[in-house]
Amino acid sequence: MNRFKASKFRHTEARPPRREAWIGGIRAGSITSYGNNVKASCCWIAFNAEASGVLGIVPLECEDGGKRTVSQLCCHSDVVTDFDFSPFDQLLLATGSADETVKVWRLPQSSQDIPSGAGLTLGPGGAPVDMLQFHPTADGILASGTGKRVTIWDMEQQQPLTVLDSHRDQLQSLAWKRDGSLLGTSCKDKKLRIFDPRVSPAASQSVLGHENNKDSRLLWMGSSDCLISIGFSQMREREVKLWDMRRFSGAMLSMALDTSPGAAIPLYDADTGLLVVAGKGENLLYCFEVAPAQPALTQVTQCRTEGSTRGLATVPRLALDVMACEVLRVLQLTDTALVPVSYVVPRKLSKPGRLPDAAIPTIQNSVAVTDLFWDPFDPQRLAVAGEDAKIRLWRIPEGGLQETLQEPEAVLQGHTEKIYSIRFHPVASDLLVSSSYDMTVRIWELSTGREALCLQGHTDQIFSLAWSPDGKKLATVSKDGRLRLYEPRRSPLPQQEGPGPEGARGARLVWVCGGDYLLVSGFDSRSERRILLYQAQALPKGPLSVLGLDVAPSTLLPFYDEDTSVVFLTGKGDTRVFLYEVTPEPPYFLECNSFTSGEPHKGFIFLPKTVCEVREVEFARALRLGQSTLEPVAFHVPRIKKEYFQDDIYPPTRVWWEPALSGTAWLSGEDGQQRRSSLQPTDMTPVSQAPKEAPARKFVPAAVYLEKSDEQKKEELLSAMVARLGNREDPLPQDSFEGVDEDEWD
Repeated sequence: MNRFKASKFRHTEARPPRREAWIGGIRAGSITSYGNNVKASCCWIAFNAEASGVLGIVPLECEDGGKRTVSQLCCHSDVVTDFDFSPFDQLLLATGSADETVKVWRLPQSSQDIPSGAGLTLGPGGAPVDMLQFHPTADGILASGTGKRVTIWDMEQQQPLTVLDSHRDQLQSLAWKRDGSLLGTSCKDKKLRIFDPRVSPAASQSVLGHENNKDSRLLWMGSSDCLISIGFSQMREREVKLWDMRRFSGAMLSMALDTSPGAAIPLYDADTGLLVVAGKGENLLYCFEVAPAQPALTQVTQCRTEGSTRGLATVPRLALDVMACEVLRVLQLTDTALVPVSYVVPRKLSKPGRLPDAAIPTIQNSVAVTDLFWDPFDPQRLAVAGEDAKIRLWRIPEGGLQETLQEPEAVLQGHTEKIYSIRFHPVASDLLVSSSYDMTVRIWELSTGREALCLQGHTDQIFSLAWSPDGKKLATVSKDGRLRLYEPRRSPLPQQEGPGPEGARGARLVWVCGGDYLLVSGFDSRSERRILLYQAQALPKGPLSVLGLDVAPSTLLPFYDEDTSVVFLTGKGDTRVFLYEVTPEPPYFLECNSFTSGEPHKGFIFLPKTVCEVREVEFARALRLGQSTLEPVAFHVPRIKKEYFQDDIYPPTRVWWEPALSGTAWLSGEDGQQRRSSLQPTDMTPVSQAPKEAPARKFVPAAVYLEKSDEQKKEELLSAMVARLGNREDPLPQDSFEGVDEDEWD
């Protein structure tokens, strides 16, 4: 590996799931063993259950979107110390026990009855079985560790092939090389050993591993000649070491991990080079990228979980969600749940990323741009207004620009001074409206390239204009402090006028509440930013409500979500986005949690409702333009029952990308209405149809609490505080909310 080459896994993220994705309803065992206490195949998950000699068995995936059923496999007459799934048969499970036997079980394909008897029993071997592992390349070969020796079994013949007995103390781990040629062990005598079982029962190499004889683990790095060991130093620090069997006299690299006393569970993925480490009884997962060629051990991420780790296992790669860029998934076994933690490499579509250093194709507009707008009915057409009083229509190739565009598809001319703003018609195709410093508003029919209508009546600069949702009316706000409402097909003069914001520094407006009201953002005489609500048919009466926000130089740009009646307001250079629910009755503005960024933004644009992830109750998504970044921002509503479709948040949405009629038809006097479409996924039930649950008890009886010692109370309080800290990497404050019961919503 080139030490200067960037790793493709350096941005890997650990993503713990929501509680709904946990596999609950289990009671894990608390035995002390050298095993990982949980293993997974492509079909099943097995884990140590609370009862002695019993494994819990649960499907890896839900069947038909339902809940998983936890079954019990009664394996042995004593505790189950370790178990392993065959790499060649996802239903074949080997178990080892303190009853000195190894048993092999065939699990059912689906939710059939769990077998009551083993298909094969090996032993007893004269000592408790401490660990076992299937051979990675040869079917029917199994290695088991008992006391000071390793037995290699031929399962078909039910006989040992060889016994490796060079150990001077208790075995602590064993691991096959990925090609199956060699086997490595770690031992309580502090030695690491390498065996070639087909050549000799004696170790071919050995070396002092870790200076403390506490629990140690050894892993092969795939089919390479390198190994990873984890143990304790003389100072009782947990440490990770990298080894090369070709130079086995000393470690290539040694790194202190922490001073925690718990035995470490390491999991290594040879395909990605990622090493995940967790301590038994702890709630922290480390993830490292291992580069033996350098050598280097680089921490990629760490993840704090809610529950303490009883066991840890990787999920087979065939079960990963590759379309979500999931490169690794581990299962954390806690006292009461199995928690899947995904490791994902975020791509540029889902996270801000660096653009290539090469020249990027652009649009050469030839003059300074004053405004631009995408055609909602033609996603390849972009309208750009310039300071030369012209509007240029550009056609962007499907798939994006491959070369610089220099010639527009069409040029619209008619204004005599530079253009201030442009907007496409929301209902009719091929219609565009523009306002200019020449104090006119012009409507263009793009199919013919002609100016169709020209609206008059302004006496100063036009700050903003907006079509009504049905496309029949047009509202404007100007520097002369007036609001004007036009019906363009009836008259070039305003139908009515009313007082606008007092300040002359800038203003914007948007239609709200089904098109019956207008919301205007502007300034007062003291430069305070404020929002005003007007009844569209009563502009002369003035605003129904005025709300002051803050003092800042930039004009607030409003975006209104018609499905939730929430307005978002922010300005160029701001770091905050205000959110208000707008209602047609007092108090008119209901404040919601705002969004705050770490740096000022130069632009903020909202994306169509159809890109929102309804399963996460995301009701709006935007792109924030920073100094050198363009990043997505998601807005969520905290809900508990996310498995249901939140139909109160997602009413049928307007199909804005389909025109209701042509521009020619609209100009001739016709009107149209766009259809609406549900965002409900086919596999989700509306929350309005969810079964009503009895209220859960929200307190613990005093008698239960009083039975606990002071030390137990202190430990529980500390654990709760640490769990509440969680992972603080999500930039949205609302993502950390716990949500409320459904009964608490209006």
